[in-house]
Amino acid sequence: MSCVMTVPEVATYLKMKTVTIYKHAQGGKIPAFKVGSKWRFKKETIDKWIEKQEKRL
Repeated sequence: MSCVMTVPEVATYLKMKTVTIYKHAQGGKIPAFKVGSKWRFKKETIDKWIEKQEKRL
């Protein structure tokens, strides 16, 4: 079962500000989806995204 995270949870997990997470989600820079008007993130997808970002360096 995958863990679904909120914006504040992702911000804490990535050590970023919530406003930055909102901007990245809206801009398609971080994998996210909306439930109603709220952004949500799958932890496993975020972890894969992190790995992909590391390979780009």
